[in-house]
Amino acid sequence: MAVRIRLARHGKKNYAFFHVIVADSRAPRDGRFIERIGTYNPNTNPAIIELDADKALQWLNNGAQPSDTCRRILSYKGVLLKKHLMEGVKKGAVTEEAAVAKWEAWLQEKAQKVANKKSSLEQNQRNERKVLLQAEAKVNEEKAAALAKKRNDAAIKAAAAKAAATAADEEDTTEEQSTKPAAAPEVVTEDVVTEDVTTEEVATEEVATEEV
Repeated sequence: MAVRIRLARHGKKNYAFFHVIVADSRAPRDGRFIERIGTYNPNTNPAIIELDADKALQWLNNGAQPSDTCRRILSYKGVLLKKHLMEGVKKGAVTEEAAVAKWEAWLQEKAQKVANKKSSLEQNQRNERKVLLQAEAKVNEEKAAALAKKRNDAAIKAAAAKAAATAADEEDTTEEQSTKPAAAPEVVTEDVVTEDVTTEEVATEEVATEEV
């Protein structure tokens, strides 16, 4: 029976995660399996990989063949390096203590690289957020300036309209005053003088009559 180390899909649409399993090569992808040795979640950056390195190494030594994706996962977790070092120990090329020390040093270096990548990604996210906030603040300032200008223009137009209305009212008042008729001058009647003149004329006429 050919045994393979491969992935079994789980999760939901557009958000899948995988189990790292050991199964018969003839079994369907999500069918029966012999053993589950880890999980792989590609939805995060970096991807989250949990793997039982000792079991994976045991199955590799027993002849299990990994798929292409699982080979990359095993390489990423250092299982293939450990297998290579253990083969060197069997051949006498290196001592077991030296092989273990080399593998542990590699694990520490790998963990540091992963930590640096996470830190870099977090810093990039903070920088991107800062840029977005600055752009949003700039847009808000431009909107506020445009609104203030609009209100200022409206106030200027309202003041101009009010001034024009006031001027028109003053012009109408002036025209009304100019078209109003002037008051007739008062005529003083000299009644007393007329009466005196009439009396004198009558007296004169009477004197003339007597003489005749």
